[in-house]
Amino acid sequence: MSATKSSLAALTLGAIGVVYGDIGTSPLYAFKEVFASGHVPITPDNVLGVLSLFFWTLTTIVSLKYVLLIMRADNHGEGGLMALLALASQSIGNDARLRSIMLVVGVFGVALFFGDGVITPAISVLSAVEGLEIVTPAAKAYVVPISLVVLVLLFAVQRRGTASIGQFFGPIMVAWFGVLAVAGVVQIAQTPHVLVAVSPTYAIAFAYEHFHIAFITLGAVFLCVTGAEALYADMGHFGKQPIRLAWFGLAMPALLINYFGQGALVLGDPQAAENPFFLMFPEWALLPMVVLATAATVIASQALISGAYSATKQTIQLGFLPRLSILHTSIKDTGQIYIPAVNWALLMGVVIAVVFFGSSSALAAAYGISVSLVMLITTLLTYFVIRYGWGYSLPVCILATGFLFVVDAAFFASNSLKIVQGGWFPLVMALLLYIVMATWKEGRHLLNKALRADAIDIRSFLEAIFVSPPVRVEGTAVFLTAEPGTVPNALLHNLKHNKVLHANNLFVTVRSHEVPWIGLDKRVEIEPLGHDCWQVTVHYGFKNDPDLPVALRELRGRGCEMDDMTTSYFLSRDIVIPTLGSGMASWREKLFAQMHHNASGAAAFLNLPNNSVVELGSKIEI
Repeated sequence: MSATKSSLAALTLGAIGVVYGDIGTSPLYAFKEVFASGHVPITPDNVLGVLSLFFWTLTTIVSLKYVLLIMRADNHGEGGLMALLALASQSIGNDARLRSIMLVVGVFGVALFFGDGVITPAISVLSAVEGLEIVTPAAKAYVVPISLVVLVLLFAVQRRGTASIGQFFGPIMVAWFGVLAVAGVVQIAQTPHVLVAVSPTYAIAFAYEHFHIAFITLGAVFLCVTGAEALYADMGHFGKQPIRLAWFGLAMPALLINYFGQGALVLGDPQAAENPFFLMFPEWALLPMVVLATAATVIASQALISGAYSATKQTIQLGFLPRLSILHTSIKDTGQIYIPAVNWALLMGVVIAVVFFGSSSALAAAYGISVSLVMLITTLLTYFVIRYGWGYSLPVCILATGFLFVVDAAFFASNSLKIVQGGWFPLVMALLLYIVMATWKEGRHLLNKALRADAIDIRSFLEAIFVSPPVRVEGTAVFLTAEPGTVPNALLHNLKHNKVLHANNLFVTVRSHEVPWIGLDKRVEIEPLGHDCWQVTVHYGFKNDPDLPVALRELRGRGCEMDDMTTSYFLSRDIVIPTLGSGMASWREKLFAQMHHNASGAAAFLNLPNNSVVELGSKIEI
């Protein structure tokens, strides 16, 4: 029992450090942005109305939507938009039209998530470093350069992995939430009347009396829940119970106390609305708070960067991105990975965002729209899961998700007003990435179609060549083929140029599935073809690490004995030739051909031994 409690405590501490970094740093800018535009007059009624909106937004979106509802929609214990998309896609069965629409919506949501991976580090670090302006106004000119240095260093150390620094995330964030709560309590003690804002009547009165202003304000209020999707996305790492304990036990109380503390400060001194977070602290504590806030924002950024790596790996496994070089940074935790291409692409986007926008207030307009749209998509996908996957009746499903959909739609509509001010930035990034993902998916479909058109049936082929069999040489040859039951191009080239056939021949197809994990007991299927030849299908979930040599060891004792030392892997390196026809637009075919050319080799992706791989090239027109 004590071991179980110890494990739960460790997981809860880890969840505080990783899951709540993003939402935990929202007090740096969220409350400030409500009054920054000047649309909302700073009056006692307005301050209480805004605080009431903060309270009920956190309660509705985080506690009700994510903690109580969406965290139940786990895909074999895993969460995140990609896992939810796979789950929703499975739930609707064979409805091809609905499935295709859902994939479009879901993949665009994943693209938006990557845009969030650019904006979160930029706005978080900028908002922390801007605290130096409270210490001394002369620091204003140095905010952007200091922020850039912090961010470049953060991305530069990614290849070392998070194992060595991850153990410090939890304690630092516990200290951060503790400081948030203490600072809030001090201010609330001086103006306890602020606590009446817990009543929803203040939010309702604010919306009723200033409907237009309240609608505009929702875009800023929404910033208090940015990062809430991490509760669901990181569920597979920590489990439901630790995440829920961390939220209700520390994160939510600390956040609400701090927001009410900022409100109390502004009630007493309306001028403090300029930067209420840092003005809550005495002058002697400002510099330490800037340091602690910067550390907290780096942790928030790190969690999102790591999440971007994981999402990229899952997206590759599901066939929406080309293979990329993936490095494992821990010998113990397979989930700790580093993807150089993603790392430097994110850094480039972050630098552009920091330099172009220049302040957390300017970035706030860009931030809300991407997150609110992701949340809207999440609610939509959840409906299909509980309606078709869980089998609940239509009224229950509408009741469960309809209210949340209306809330999400209201926040998205409010954030849409800021498209011209900067909201276009994440939308453009997401659209470009969506085009890349959709092009890759469609291009792979066209490529496989072209391969099938020229394919030769493997059984007929083997019967033909064994009428006058070629020379057999010792060892095992593994031929990779996209379509089971067809002759791999690599085999044709091998027979044409080398005029030999190995003693054992495996024709292997690797399949990725819309489930997170597939165990070793279900990893491999084998079908004998005669003449010491076998058709093999290897199955992986979207969170499994492909390792073909390890998978093929499962064949031992099933009629196919192979020795790693005498096994060769034959791969066909296809060169895609874009042509005019009924495929994609010409520019998309050229884009696909370039992505296909630059994709990481199958040998590295499948962890094949370098000294046992033979690649044979071929040209394919699409």
